[in-house]
Amino acid sequence: MSNQPGSATAASVEPPSDPTTGRTGYAPGTPVLAVLAVGWLAAMLWSTREVIHSAAVGLTAITLSAFALPGVISAALVAGAAVALAASELTARRLGDRAALRFAAALGAGMLLGLGTALAINLTYADNATTNTIAGTSAAAAILGGALAGARTPGPVGAVVTAALGTLLFVVAFSQARDPLFDLFGADDSQASLVNAAKWVSRTESLLAGLLAGLLAFGYLTWTRRRAPDAPAPRWPAYLVAGAGPGLLLLLTEVIIRIGGRTLLDLAGALSEADAVAQTSMGTSRVDNGIWVLFVGALTAVILFGRTLGPARHDDEPDADPD
Repeated sequence: MSNQPGSATAASVEPPSDPTTGRTGYAPGTPVLAVLAVGWLAAMLWSTREVIHSAAVGLTAITLSAFALPGVISAALVAGAAVALAASELTARRLGDRAALRFAAALGAGMLLGLGTALAINLTYADNATTNTIAGTSAAAAILGGALAGARTPGPVGAVVTAALGTLLFVVAFSQARDPLFDLFGADDSQASLVNAAKWVSRTESLLAGLLAGLLAFGYLTWTRRRAPDAPAPRWPAYLVAGAGPGLLLLLTEVIIRIGGRTLLDLAGALSEADAVAQTSMGTSRVDNGIWVLFVGALTAVILFGRTLGPARHDDEPDADPD
């Protein structure tokens, strides 16, 4: 009853400040992730613009646009997911952790970022069909990333975004080591040696990127568990999905490119037989890279999680404290 002693005191006690209170999940550091991902998207847009504008008008610009499209789309996809995750986390803290509100906030944030990205491309790039293709495909990628981030499992989503952003940064940094690795794998003036060296360089990049993805995914989920010790600890499927997430995003990027950017790819491939071969080869290489990152990342994250588990306890073992 309300007139019992201590009831007024109990009612006046403030609820705990634990960020997981009343919520199904928690993703720390989402504002930082959003800022980093948007910064990476802006850098990719700027570098693509500079490359296209520095090329000769016409055929070369089309070819360079097709080569730059995967980097822009992957950055827009990750940035859309990061911004949407930050918006959904803010909504969950302010208005309650309801699935409909979380998804609406995430989708709205992704749409705003997609609209801003398309507007920035149309205002700063040359006004032609190539620019419109890049703008529309980038906007679609950002919106799709926002929709994916609207899930009610923010911890694994944050781990995927963190690992994917780290993987994209690694791929760009790895380009500085391509020439030494070509020499290491025996590339010379013959076509066969160049093809063989390129295959091994690509596999090395994919393997290292997958390892990094698994490490970052495991590290983020471990950080999430330490920040919210009262929340249910993520189980092995969460680590599996988080580790595989960057590879899945890379494969999803390829799907977006082949659907939304088909016109641009066809234009670049129609320039010459060499361009057609190059576009086909690069598409195959991107798919192989995504598959490698997916499996290596998932395996790395699950193995690291398994090493944190203690030995299994058998039923016939006595308790430490019989009482």
